[in-house]
Amino acid sequence: MAAEIVNPRSDSSTDQDGGAEPLDSFDPAFALHRGGKMAVQATVPVRNKDDLSLAYTPGVARVCTAIAEQPDLVNDYTWKSSVVAVVTDGTAVLGLGDIGPEASLPVMEGKAILFKQFGGVDAVPIALDCTGVDEIVETVVRLAPSFGGVNLEDISAPRCFEIERKLQERLDIPVFHDDQHGTAVVTLAALRNAARLTGRGLGDLRAVISGSGAAGIAIAKFLIEAGIGDVAVADRRGVVSADRDDLTPVKREVAGFTNKAGLTGSLEAALEGADVFIGVSGGTVAEEAVASMAKDAFVFAMANPNPEVHPDVAHKYAAVVATGRSDFPNQINNVLAFPGIFAGALQVRASRITEGMKIAAAEALAGVVGDDLAADYVIPSPFDERVAPAVTAAVAAAARAEGVARR
Repeated sequence: MAAEIVNPRSDSSTDQDGGAEPLDSFDPAFALHRGGKMAVQATVPVRNKDDLSLAYTPGVARVCTAIAEQPDLVNDYTWKSSVVAVVTDGTAVLGLGDIGPEASLPVMEGKAILFKQFGGVDAVPIALDCTGVDEIVETVVRLAPSFGGVNLEDISAPRCFEIERKLQERLDIPVFHDDQHGTAVVTLAALRNAARLTGRGLGDLRAVISGSGAAGIAIAKFLIEAGIGDVAVADRRGVVSADRDDLTPVKREVAGFTNKAGLTGSLEAALEGADVFIGVSGGTVAEEAVASMAKDAFVFAMANPNPEVHPDVAHKYAAVVATGRSDFPNQINNVLAFPGIFAGALQVRASRITEGMKIAAAEALAGVVGDDLAADYVIPSPFDERVAPAVTAAVAAAARAEGVARR
């Protein structure tokens, strides 16, 4: 029986056993999470000995033998080709930081049920009790025969970049770090529509990204791949530029492919005349800096729960405002991307997820908005039932076009 979680604020209320009252009584989130948010369910009946003889021994032996002789049959006769491993080490969980593998499980369970709810994809949360790059890689490689894809989640930078790269080199199934690429896909989709709304193209825009972690670097790379005019990335010490002598190897690489304008100095200075602000760092950007941006600017302040620029402030100066929160319009939410991306990749048994597949996902997501485009509607709701099918179809088609589909 699971140990009971008690409310440390309660010093008088007791349950029937005389202990402190459980947190379920005070917080509906605890009530929802008690016992976990997911379970394994059979897809075939086991009602009698005939069912048992087919689902298990002796019938199962014939299937095992066939797979041993023709390994690709595992995709047809097991769940492998339709299930994703959601893998974390608990070092960068939401806005909570390094809280460890056990404390990460509620988030990983949540991710798994979002895969199912929004993409029809089965997913299994796996929290690893190791943080070394090679330890994680070796562990996932050994688990991989059971899965059709790997979704890396809440692994801190810069290790996350190396882990993803090494896993994709060693595995022939899609490996996708959602904190990087899911955020980048949804950001690009919203930015395309914001540009369309104001009569511009991506090539006309100069963006400044606050945050040089997994999301910030991935967004910068992706926007450049998609054709943005220019983008600069800023960390706590200012713009990541080639003249700085305090850059990590990852940031030095970033300095090499961003900031064509040669900006130096603070984030606020870089925002002067900028068309786009993208916040994935937390902190606060001064109103004066937002006011210095170009006419018809876009402010995507995505830190949760407190955006870098409050929407009330951003709306004074920006043509389009987006956040990471569900209580404001234009929510940049990864659930718009990862279920459909994996559904499309699994549908064609892709060996990897390419840049072209991600760009196709962003274009499909932007296309869902269609003629309803407005300043408060540049990105669809996660509950729009058109989203996952559109992204799935676009990703599958792109996988075939790029030669990574196997069916």
